[in-house]
Amino acid sequence: MYDAIVVGARCAGSSTARLLAQRGLRVLIVDRATFPSDTVSTHCITPGGVIQLRRWGLLDRVLATNVPFVKDFMVTMNGMEFAPPGPPDETLGSTSPRRTVLDKLLLDAAVECGCESWEGVTVKELTCKDGTVVGIAGHGESGEAVDARADMVIGADGVHSLVARAVGAEEYDKRESRGAGFYAYFSGWPTTLVELAFNDQGGVGIFPTNDGQVCVFAGRSVDEFPDYKRDVEGTHRAIVESMSPRLAQSMRAGAREGRFHGWTAVPGVFRRPFGPGWALVGDAGYYKDPVTGHGITDAFRDAELLANAVAAGLGGAEPLDEALLGYQRRRDDMSRDVYHATQDIAAFDGDPDVAGQAFARFGLAVAQETMEIAAFG
Repeated sequence: MYDAIVVGARCAGSSTARLLAQRGLRVLIVDRATFPSDTVSTHCITPGGVIQLRRWGLLDRVLATNVPFVKDFMVTMNGMEFAPPGPPDETLGSTSPRRTVLDKLLLDAAVECGCESWEGVTVKELTCKDGTVVGIAGHGESGEAVDARADMVIGADGVHSLVARAVGAEEYDKRESRGAGFYAYFSGWPTTLVELAFNDQGGVGIFPTNDGQVCVFAGRSVDEFPDYKRDVEGTHRAIVESMSPRLAQSMRAGAREGRFHGWTAVPGVFRRPFGPGWALVGDAGYYKDPVTGHGITDAFRDAELLANAVAAGLGGAEPLDEALLGYQRRRDDMSRDVYHATQDIAAFDGDPDVAGQAFARFGLAVAQETMEIAAFG
């Protein structure tokens, strides 16, 4: 019998599990994947997430994987480049580790804190008693039956969460996303900046990652995705080169390493993140379009908020439902402005002025969120 079972062992799941274990809870993490393994991601951990990694004692471990710590940020809007003000604390910045590196590191850190980990386990259903979730049932890689019981089952299993579907989690503030695209890794790309760029051709994100490589993603309206798929390399190059002469030169200097990774539009959504015996964290509970590269920071933030609530509720410091309602309210309040700005950018309506206004709102919202994350440590 566990205090908590966390379904999903990536950024949100392993972080939540580790924080709960540090508070003395007995925690099981399960994931259908084995680690290290990859997943679609924009990679960037923004200053708010960096604050948390430092608070958790994990930032130095992340940076030791040969991923750069980046203090500078560039935005290109319709060919015009500008550098937004950096964080007021000179020790802050961003970092963009590959998910094959980051997710394994976070899971190992959770296990070091006492979590039990079952990799290669697919959860097929939740076990319920008298309307309350009391466990999970599924199978291992060889088909063997697997089940476990807990006081709390936490879904950290992504936007298509089985846990959310199984409990019928209420959805609200659903917003359309119209972006789709591909990303790939490049060597020889001359930059030490995190960059975002938008014009009437689409949006581009550039994130320096491990081993001297750069993750370059290029998206455009989902209406144009069929044409994009017919010539992924040519379209990806054309979108990046359309942003500015400097980015066009960087694109020509770089050499692609490995295949392209694709994504397509999924609506943004908030879900009620708790109920009898269950909770949701990360993309399972709140999802926005990846165009702004802010999802990992969301995952870390909500992991800390949820772990605080679960530990308080199961430990008797306050009624569990009240603690979890507080988690929902804090999550929603801290996410709302970032979410709405991101979804406006992700509309990909061909008007760079609209994207520019939305990005300005996004920057202000992220700055406010970063200060709040620093304060709740």
